[in-house]
Amino acid sequence: MSDLIQQLNSALARAAETADASLVQVSNGWRGQGSGIVVHPEGLILTNGHVMRRDEVKATLPDGRILPARLLARYEDHDLALLRVDASDLPALPLGSSKALRAGEWVLALGYPWGVPGAATAGVVIGVGDGLPERPNFGSEWLAVDLHLRPGDSGGPMVNAAGELVGVNTVMAGPDVGLAIPVDVVKRFMKQALQAESKAA
Repeated sequence: MSDLIQQLNSALARAAETADASLVQVSNGWRGQGSGIVVHPEGLILTNGHVMRRDEVKATLPDGRILPARLLARYEDHDLALLRVDASDLPALPLGSSKALRAGEWVLALGYPWGVPGAATAGVVIGVGDGLPERPNFGSEWLAVDLHLRPGDSGGPMVNAAGELVGVNTVMAGPDVGLAIPVDVVKRFMKQALQAESKAA
């Protein structure tokens, strides 16, 4: 194995460890379960809107605690939801930039596929933006990656080799094309949601 491959292998393994430390399992109380991401130490969790089939769900935190989660905001156009749990000092995943991604860069998607904890899959970026032919009939900005998402990966983190969040796993658009919501869209959603919560307080 060449030094370059060893370096890439080590970087991706470290990125997976970083993301796994902030990975949450989200249960909607029905048959389905999805994933979530700790995005703030004071109990903020990001997930997909379609994981939220009820307004109240349970979140299994990285330390194993199972807590009720309250829906703070939902962004239907981009299938996002922001939750809050009564916890503090949680390991939040650092936010990267989806605009900085280039086609061919390696990324990792983590989640709970079929309930398997902390499973990871890797692939390369196909493209980012609103001109992707694979994108579904909702939302305008997507991150397309050459990897296979599975049931239970929804709402989980897609990270770059530095372990930074670059997208939220959402849907398959073909046998080997996974689509994620770019983190720059996520940042706008979170800012609006937290401003609304502050005004309502």
